[in-house]
Amino acid sequence: MHARRHTTAGAGTARRARRTARGFTLIETALTTIIVGTGVLAIVSAQQAFFRQNEWSTHASTAQRLGNEIRELTLHMPRHDPVTGQTYWGPESSELGVNDYDDLDDFDGEEGEGTVFSAALGNGPISALGDTIPDMTGWSQRVFVEHIDPFEVTRTVADGASDLVRVRVVIEYQGPADDEPREITRVTWIAPG
Repeated sequence: MHARRHTTAGAGTARRARRTARGFTLIETALTTIIVGTGVLAIVSAQQAFFRQNEWSTHASTAQRLGNEIRELTLHMPRHDPVTGQTYWGPESSELGVNDYDDLDDFDGEEGEGTVFSAALGNGPISALGDTIPDMTGWSQRVFVEHIDPFEVTRTVADGASDLVRVRVVIEYQGPADDEPREITRVTWIAPG
């Protein structure tokens, strides 16, 4: 009889051990999967947002640099040609490239529509020395030179109607996946009379 009690007590302990040693239920496993999955998605989403932000800041700093290259190149140039003055807007016939430009109005192009320096055209972007900057695929510098009203500098006036000239450089970038170039930044300054 004594042995029997011991056996019955041993069987109860074995049953309790089986109950506590069982694994996760299906609901517990599903909840764990949902929680871990949500965490992983949040991390991936945060990483993508960081990548986009980092890409934009890199583009913004490159664009600012390219705008300032034009500013530095034109910093000490007169507004109009030293020989022809204001009689001819844009590059003179003897000025075939940026290294021949000797005044600000040369940068506004032949028709006053601006000049584009880009990797796609093979003439830019250019540095403050007028040289093409290598490895700048997709980047362009679009330069406009305009006469402005001395009393309202946001308003353009007819060529020669004012001594003030505003230079505006629009920096654009077209990545491999972009359908068309997108403006990254503008650098604008006034060349006084």
